[in-house]
Amino acid sequence: MDHSGSFTDSVTNLRIGFIGFGLIGGSIARALKKVSSSITILAYDYRQGKSNAGLHAALADKTLDAVTCSLADFGDCNIIFLCAPVLANIEYLHQLKPILNPDCILTDVGSVKGNIHEEVKRLGLEAQFIGGHPMTGSEKTGYRNSYALLLENAYYIFTPTDQVPKEKVELLLSLARQMGSIPILLHAREHDAITAAISHMPHIIAAQLVNFVRNSDDEAETMRTLAAGGFKDITRIASSSPVMWQNICLTNASGIKEMLDGYIKSLQEVSDALSRRDEKFLYNIFETAGEYRNSIPNSAKGILEKVYEIYLDITDEAGAIATIATQLAVNQISIKNIGILHNREFEEGVLRIEFYNQDSVEKAIEVLNHFQYHLYVR
Repeated sequence: MDHSGSFTDSVTNLRIGFIGFGLIGGSIARALKKVSSSITILAYDYRQGKSNAGLHAALADKTLDAVTCSLADFGDCNIIFLCAPVLANIEYLHQLKPILNPDCILTDVGSVKGNIHEEVKRLGLEAQFIGGHPMTGSEKTGYRNSYALLLENAYYIFTPTDQVPKEKVELLLSLARQMGSIPILLHAREHDAITAAISHMPHIIAAQLVNFVRNSDDEAETMRTLAAGGFKDITRIASSSPVMWQNICLTNASGIKEMLDGYIKSLQEVSDALSRRDEKFLYNIFETAGEYRNSIPNSAKGILEKVYEIYLDITDEAGAIATIATQLAVNQISIKNIGILHNREFEEGVLRIEFYNQDSVEKAIEVLNHFQYHLYVR
């Protein structure tokens, strides 16, 4: 790998700028600081000095070295991450073009690549642009929810242009690996077709399923009261940022529509099978879906955030949950969420405990097995 010019034999001299500093931008910055605390990271304050709790917090915990209200300060950056909503990232290209260092790598983190690649080509920035998409995230937003491990074992897709030098691609691939991610190279069109099917469409389905239940509920909100377990699991992603997903739908409309039309056709096939009471068809859709889903590997994070959880039975008595929480705390196991399941039609275990990572799940299983709790691990 040629590290001539602004590329040095180490990452210690890198100056990296961020435009957009929420969950993804903040997590990448945190991960970069773990790669080397000597990397200089600055972020653009689009609010122009008005209160921004996320940027203040990042300065306080030393994830950020500086905050600027002027994009001109990005002129000496080695890498610039565009981490704003997809349409905003495209607009920032116009503002960055006059001030970009010729050796600077320009990358983004959006889950749609076609539109920004088209604008990059129109602006003549192909020699500097490498599209990026870390396939990780959360239904929660903002810097306060960011953490370096969000990138750990997550696929990180890169869509370099045909004109970008190989050494620039290699530098980003290397950084992604050092952050704990698994880099993959794809063409922008291929990326958009894949994400339309496995990410964009599921978010639309989840959102509309929630809206359908809301609109179908009675005045006493009986559906809302009983909704739990499986329903909350499959619709969890409906809590994601509406601005972000509006942008994604607008920028990948044709790809999503193609996939969605196919899915609607498949739902009509199910509806027709129900009308004719087709036992074989109805059995097969669940059998083939189960087989395919079980074949999906768990070795790396996918495009949707993995949930680390266990379920267990507890007695209905005062202090039962506090006892479990204490046992886990004594063993330095952090709990992300905990709650009682009142609707367990499709779930085993009365208590659901969610953790931050797989290591915590495994430690919790060991601790709770020691105290002979009846566990259910998904």
